[in-house]
Amino acid sequence: PAIWYDIPLYYKGNRFATNGHEGDVQWPPFAEKLDYELELATIIGKKGKNISAASAREHIFGYTIFNDFSARDIQARWEGQFRMGPAKGKDFDTSNSFGPWIVTKDEIADPYSLKMVVRVNGEERGRGSSAGAQHNFERCIEQVSWSETLYPGEILGLGTIENGCGFESLSFLEPDDVVELEVEGIGILRNRVVRDAQP
Repeated sequence: PAIWYDIPLYYKGNRFATNGHEGDVQWPPFAEKLDYELELATIIGKKGKNISAASAREHIFGYTIFNDFSARDIQARWEGQFRMGPAKGKDFDTSNSFGPWIVTKDEIADPYSLKMVVRVNGEERGRGSSAGAQHNFERCIEQVSWSETLYPGEILGLGTIENGCGFESLSFLEPDDVVELEVEGIGILRNRVVRDAQP
């Protein structure tokens, strides 16, 4: 829809369902089609409300890599029908992986020209650039902070880059797959997907 190009639409994930570099991702028992998403993320460093895009960079502390693991079948079966945005399809323990560290904003002159690659079990699955993002962090911060306070430590993802998820080729993850997301100037975020026996 046209509004996609005008406004940075977003959802809010569970801030407790986080994971780090080399952390195992627990496959949710209700899902069959698990997917990765290659995203660049920013970390808020300064509290603010009604922040303009022009001053948004003052509120950025740094950048990291974000893998927004998603249960595609749940998104299609439940959430797509209700049209209320992501919920259980993205909210399960360990679903939000960040890392391998935070790079401060002074170390990345232009966050919108970074090469980005995704690999599964060492095989390249997608390649792109942060230049393809529909909206920049400054515009996103402006939208999210409209009548709402942003606090230091909050994380905003820029959205999945083109060729940055398996859904585009209908190539989903399997148990024990190792997913690597690489972003120029930041490093490699690596996670293994495990499917334990769960009730």
